[in-house]
Amino acid sequence: MEESIIVGIDVGTTKVCTLVGRLEQDGQIRILGVGIEPSEGIRKGVVVDLGTAAQAVARSVEKAERTSGLEITSALVSLAGSNVSSVNSRGVVGVTGRVIDQDDVARAVDAARAVAIPHNREIIHVIQRGFDVDGQAGIRNPLGMHGYRLEVETHIITAAAASVENLRQCVATAGVDVTMFVLNPLASAEVVLNETERQMGVVVCDIGGGTTDMAIYIDGDVWHTAVLAIGGNHITSDIAHGLRLPMSQAEEIKIQHGQAILEEGEAQEYFNIRPFGEEEMVQIGRKELSLIIEARVEEIFSLVVQEIKRSGYDGLLPAGMVLTGGTSALPGIRSVATNVMGVPVRIAKPENLVGMIDHLDSPAFSTSVGLLSWAVHYGVIHTGGSAKRPKTITAIPGGDTSMDKVKSFLRRLLP
Repeated sequence: MEESIIVGIDVGTTKVCTLVGRLEQDGQIRILGVGIEPSEGIRKGVVVDLGTAAQAVARSVEKAERTSGLEITSALVSLAGSNVSSVNSRGVVGVTGRVIDQDDVARAVDAARAVAIPHNREIIHVIQRGFDVDGQAGIRNPLGMHGYRLEVETHIITAAAASVENLRQCVATAGVDVTMFVLNPLASAEVVLNETERQMGVVVCDIGGGTTDMAIYIDGDVWHTAVLAIGGNHITSDIAHGLRLPMSQAEEIKIQHGQAILEEGEAQEYFNIRPFGEEEMVQIGRKELSLIIEARVEEIFSLVVQEIKRSGYDGLLPAGMVLTGGTSALPGIRSVATNVMGVPVRIAKPENLVGMIDHLDSPAFSTSVGLLSWAVHYGVIHTGGSAKRPKTITAIPGGDTSMDKVKSFLRRLLP
């Protein structure tokens, strides 16, 4: 019996995580292989050193292959970076046979894709948000309906073509083909949001090491996405500058003693550090460290608020914010988020996992696990249970397979 194997590679600023999963008969994903490596050559979600970044990806892939016993030939890869932008677009077509079929939907989406995009940008996703049939709005699935005019509203996500190509090159150097790129917050949303939140209106905020990735969901669909070039590494940098420490020691102190807001009774606690130029250990209060962290965390959420207001959807989020990503594990961050945002906030992580899940029980791995869930949701699955898996043909949301391109060309020729 053939197995459904899924591979996701989360290439982040602080870590590279490769996961190999298998779709079970009950619809659950079993984790077969895990490869976690410190990230190198990547800053704020963008490749800055191709050689070292490729080596980090290769080491992560090798670990996942070793633990799963499978050879990884293709994978879904996460994408972030401040070069990502999004736009909403509408496409209108006439219905050919009075009954809407898949070809009509495809033509409408093609029409929506025909927006003016600079030559140095690449379309990553084209997400269908809703349909109008003969002026009737709010239709989720128009297939089989009667009508003369079909209109689709889409959310188009683009990224700098050079950045995308550099990331593709990194993964290819490790011997892996990129099946498709998935924007970080969309992958995270697959595992941290529930259907009620998606329908009511919610913003998912994935705070990683180098970027803060946002996606706004309303009526079950993506309405706005953004990537802010600020994250947990900025907090570490502030600690390093404020206490005059090396970055590695500042990161360690942030993890061991860091809090965004001090609890009652902790203000008088102290810990020892050795700053630059000092031969003896120096005592630092938890309160001093907390003030440094709180200032930067407040700034991160202030920028999130600005982006939500800029999108125009700030009054449409009764479900508030779902916070995930490695930095969301910082104690007290939820309180700061609630104060700054003025909406309900909860911290989420991947749940109900089976298999090799020892290291994955953390908000830091929401994107990694989300890539596997995205693959199941959109049918991007590799078949074959042997170590040498056959080549797969994948339908990519937002990208064309060769057959799609042929169909699209023929449709443009026909009236």
